[in-house]
Amino acid sequence: MMKKTGFLAILLPLVSLTSFAQQENVSVYIAPAGSQNAVSGPAENFTGRVRVDPLFPADKTINASGAYVTFEPGARSAWHTHPAGQRLIVTTGVGLTQQEGQPVQIIRAGDVVSCPPGVKHWHGATPGSAMTHLAITGTVAGKSVEWMEKVTDEQYHAH
Repeated sequence: MMKKTGFLAILLPLVSLTSFAQQENVSVYIAPAGSQNAVSGPAENFTGRVRVDPLFPADKTINASGAYVTFEPGARSAWHTHPAGQRLIVTTGVGLTQQEGQPVQIIRAGDVVSCPPGVKHWHGATPGSAMTHLAITGTVAGKSVEWMEKVTDEQYHAH
């Protein structure tokens, strides 16, 4: 079953974005580190323990959101697409990613993963290492992600 839930729609009930809304159209604004509450990745969209540290939402000036996402060993996202694409910058650890119909690929700290608009894929940690990436995700009509079915153990271990 496909779910049409935006990344921020998952987080909005849990994260106060008031300070950002008040700061739109201001020349410079600094969101203090730790000013946004971390949340757990929802079980319907992730397998294993995942922590999402929101950094900024899409707004009138920049139509992209940003968050650090940390996957514990063995954790991964469900299959999904992004209507405006996504860039992942791996900051720590070793992870895995796969585009539908392609082999699973290993990603390491310093790697940049470009996920084109509409391309079905998943990403997460390896079985033996946690992985954190900075996700910068564009939005179209307020949506940043379309969640799909979970990655099976067989798909995950195919690397």
